[in-house]
Amino acid sequence: MSKVALITGITGQDGSYLAELLMEKGYDIHGVIRRASTFNTKRIEHIIDSEDKRYLHYGDLADGFDSLLYELQPDEVYNIASMSHVRISFDIPVYTGEITGIGVTRILEGIKRVGLIKKTKFYQASSSEMFGISPPPQNENTPFQPVSPYGCAKLYGYWITKVYRTGYGMFASNGILFNHESPRRGENFVTRKITRAAVRIKLGVQDKIYLGNLDALRDWGYAKDYMEAIWMILQQEKPDDFVISTGENHTVKEFVEEVFGYLHLDPWKYIEIKDRFRRPNEVPALCGDSAKARKILGWEPKVKFKELVKMMVDADYKEAITELWGSKTQNETN
Repeated sequence: MSKVALITGITGQDGSYLAELLMEKGYDIHGVIRRASTFNTKRIEHIIDSEDKRYLHYGDLADGFDSLLYELQPDEVYNIASMSHVRISFDIPVYTGEITGIGVTRILEGIKRVGLIKKTKFYQASSSEMFGISPPPQNENTPFQPVSPYGCAKLYGYWITKVYRTGYGMFASNGILFNHESPRRGENFVTRKITRAAVRIKLGVQDKIYLGNLDALRDWGYAKDYMEAIWMILQQEKPDDFVISTGENHTVKEFVEEVFGYLHLDPWKYIEIKDRFRRPNEVPALCGDSAKARKILGWEPKVKFKELVKMMVDADYKEAITELWGSKTQNETN
C-alpha cells in the first residue's frame, strides 16, 4: 500500500520538487493550496493532471485543516508553506508571524487532535535566517539570533516543533535549510531577479536592474537536492533536526558577476543600488555546516554554485525567448 504524503506549499519551488520526488517513490500525494483568483499551479501542472485536481485541497495556515488530516490519515506531512520573503516580512510582520510561526502550531495541534501522533511524521521547513547575526559556520549548536520578522517566525515554528516532539512523543523534525535556488525560484527573490533581468538585458528588452546589499554572503544550493534531504529526514528511526547546506558561501556581488559573465556582459553598466531593496536589519553572512546531515542521512549536495547559476540563466533565457517569440507571432497575426 502506498504511503500518503500531505504537502503544504505544494505550488511553490520546494513543494513542486518535493512532489516530484515523492511521486517517483510511489507516494500518494496531496497538496494544500490557497484559494486565489488566478491559477497558481504552473509548477506542478506536469505532475498533476489539469483535469483532475482531487489531490489538491484548498486550505490556509491561518485556519488549519483538521478535517483534511482526519480524511487523509497521512503517513507524512511536509510543512513547506510560509510567508517566505525576508524583506517583505518587515512590511507585513504580523501576517508573517501568524502564517510562518503560529501556522505551524495549527498543523501540529491538528495532528494531535485527530489522533495521528503515532502514525504521522511531521517535517517543519526551518530556515538559516534563524541564525541571523551569529557568525558562520552555523550548525545545529549555533545560537539563534534572528534579525527579521521572518527569522523570528521561523524560530517559533522550529521550537514549537521540538515542543510537540518532546511533549507528546510526535515524530516531528526540523530541516534548517540554507538558501536554495532553482529555475522555479520566485521572481521576487534576489537570485531569480538577477538571472531574469540579466537575460532580458542580453536580449535588449530591459535596461537596468535595481539591487540592494551586494555584500551579503549566502550559502546557495539547489532546491531539488535539498528536497531529497528533507525526505531523508523523515525516513530516520528517530526525529531530529538537521542543517542542510553546501558549506560554501558567495556574496550577492559574486552571484551577479557569475550570471553576467556567463552572458558575456559587464554587470556594472546595468546595475543601480537602491536603498528600498535593503533590509532594515541585515544578516551579513550565512554558511552552513551540514556535517551531521552528511554523516547520519548520507546526504550530499550534488549541484555546485557555478552549475546552479548556469542552470537558472539557461532556463530564464529559454523562457524569455519563448515569451518574445509568442509576442512577435501574435503581433504578426493581428
